[in-house]
Amino acid sequence: MHTLAKFIYYKLLRWKTVGEFPKLDKCVVAIAPHTSWVDFFLGLLVRKIWNVEVNYVGKKSLFRPPFGWFFKCTGGAPINRSKSSDAVTAIANIFNEREVFRLGLSPEGTRKKVKKWRTGFYYIAKMANVPIVLVAFDYGKKQIRFSKPYFTTDNKERDLLIYKAFFKGAVGKIPEYTS
Repeated sequence: MHTLAKFIYYKLLRWKTVGEFPKLDKCVVAIAPHTSWVDFFLGLLVRKIWNVEVNYVGKKSLFRPPFGWFFKCTGGAPINRSKSSDAVTAIANIFNEREVFRLGLSPEGTRKKVKKWRTGFYYIAKMANVPIVLVAFDYGKKQIRFSKPYFTTDNKERDLLIYKAFFKGAVGKIPEYTS
């Protein structure tokens, strides 16, 4: 599958990578811009190229029949996204329970254009004491960029400015939804 994924990504789709995924057993992988359902499948393809398991969480309804088996097999875990649940703590606890856990998610929280990122990814990384790796899906340049690992600090606003600067210029599959 690794060779096939590389052939599809580099030869058929003609995409490239800038940098490489760091060798980490635990991290939060913040992926942006997220503007289309196609991003999910591009992510699955790139995971095979990295030869690394990156997990994700999704709304509970995705994990019901008839397609729930697919999301579970691709590393997904259902999450209750109601306001009453403490998803940040629940997800941070997974990092403590597992030897290897890399959580991929979008800071935008949706495929539509947003004015403000959701900060759950930041608080999960902070609570679990794991680094954040930024990954830009840039459809404009047909490339995926990787950042170095960043640990959160006590200055969330400054940290978020650094993270957002990494994604500057990256264009989503649906450009008008790019935040």
